[in-house]
Amino acid sequence: MDFFIQQLLNAIRYGSILALIAIGYTMVYGIIKLINFAHGDIMMIGAYTSFILFSNFGGYFPPIISIIITMFVGALFGIVIERVAYRKLRKAPRISALITAIGVSLFLEALAQFIFTATPLVRINIFSSEAFHVLGFEISPITFYTIIVSVVMMILLTVFVHRTKPGKAMRAVSQDQDAARLMGINVDRVISLTFALGSALGALAGVFYSIAYVNIEPYMGMLPGLKAFIAAVLGGIGNIGGAVIGGYIIGIAEGLTKTYISTYWADALVFAILIIVLLLKPSGILGKNVKEKV
Repeated sequence: MDFFIQQLLNAIRYGSILALIAIGYTMVYGIIKLINFAHGDIMMIGAYTSFILFSNFGGYFPPIISIIITMFVGALFGIVIERVAYRKLRKAPRISALITAIGVSLFLEALAQFIFTATPLVRINIFSSEAFHVLGFEISPITFYTIIVSVVMMILLTVFVHRTKPGKAMRAVSQDQDAARLMGINVDRVISLTFALGSALGALAGVFYSIAYVNIEPYMGMLPGLKAFIAAVLGGIGNIGGAVIGGYIIGIAEGLTKTYISTYWADALVFAILIIVLLLKPSGILGKNVKEKV
């Protein structure tokens, strides 16, 4: 039982990381109906940024400041990507925006490889090695902080979207951009804010992912990004709560499969879940069926 609980906690940790990334996917899709496949690479940017900060400036300020700066850098990348790559494609066919998103992803990976080379960097662990004791179980610091910080950020984001004026503007734009514009809402600013928030959470996920799995390399965001997209689809893409639920389901399913079945079947299971969801309930767990005029 102790072994099972430990593996379950590790799976929940991974699910927390996927949930943070999936929120970025679902927020962008909810606003402009774009699947931003470059979002997984924001996680990679967050990992490299935090590595630089912790390695070179770790003695000057506490880790929390480095994490905040990393989130700010991720948000900045999100804003720049939206303005440069996506803004002029809002009225274009969706396939054009999708191809552009793939192109942006490849560009970010090539840029990271050019700057840092393809040699993986070994991440510095900023947490102590002493385990936490909760309800009689030992929890590693990285697992504890990943789960706690992820849950807190998800709660704060939910409160922001539902209780603040910018959050209400985001919801209005997601429902009807033209009507929101007529009501005096700056749609461009709202969309930039959406990219900034989603990218900041993606960069935060990169911090915890790189600490948990040590190595940092240019293509590290590709597979977690795809799995986070599957999590968003599973939960109901466009729904923040659904993205969180989907992230935890995918994380737990993959983690327990690696432990009790085989590591070779873990990825296959995740993509099998995507196929099953698309066949049985394409709208996802919390998604709603929306009719579109063709």
